[in-house]
Amino acid sequence: MELTESLNFSHKDRKDIYDYVESNGTVREDEVRRALNLDPSALGSHVTILRRDGYIRKVGNKLQVAFTDEVEETHEADGLEYRIRAAGEEDRDGLIEVMRAVAEDGRYIEAETVAAMVDEEEVVLRHNELNSRMMFVATVDGETVGWVHLDLPTAEKLSHTAVLTVGVHPDYRGKGIGSTLLERGVRWADEHSFEKLYNSVPSVNDSAIEFLESKGWETEAVREGHYRIDGEYVDEVMMACDLR
Repeated sequence: MELTESLNFSHKDRKDIYDYVESNGTVREDEVRRALNLDPSALGSHVTILRRDGYIRKVGNKLQVAFTDEVEETHEADGLEYRIRAAGEEDRDGLIEVMRAVAEDGRYIEAETVAAMVDEEEVVLRHNELNSRMMFVATVDGETVGWVHLDLPTAEKLSHTAVLTVGVHPDYRGKGIGSTLLERGVRWADEHSFEKLYNSVPSVNDSAIEFLESKGWETEAVREGHYRIDGEYVDEVMMACDLR
């Protein structure tokens, strides 16, 4: 199932099952049955149909949303091999750790916000009637060292846009990982017919602004005093990438 695909369920119980699995990431069938108070045979029938329709899949004895698999890519720079792939529930702790490491100096508010959201929701990828998000991770020897995140509005008037954040652990910067992650996120958005991407950073984050500008992003607006960092009011630089 594509993250941009409209959700359409022909039975309320099937919608309830999908919503429960989607909001919990990975769950056992018996947990779903107890939570929704469903008869075992009815649950089995609904799960079969949801799997047939591409909404959920079984991984061992657990259920998870059947997001479309993305091809894993292998890259090398300065003798370092790293991989970029779609994030999964197993990446949650590593993602949060990297995001918080990137946001530690207080100059990347969006990374801090996304980390808090994933931590609170305890789910990595989302696709429901209110919001959707896609993430790719960069890994070195299985360790998460960076990410690119796309927040996908569901409102029709905003459905051609997405908000992108990208970051790399300080120990792995300067090796092109951030550029490759950004390119992967932009390519995914372009392949899924998004027309414009946005990213907002504090004006004191010179390195992030210069990085995005070097990739063709432009400043669309500045909101004065939007952030308060260490007691000082800091402007928000609203940057955009036009894919049309």
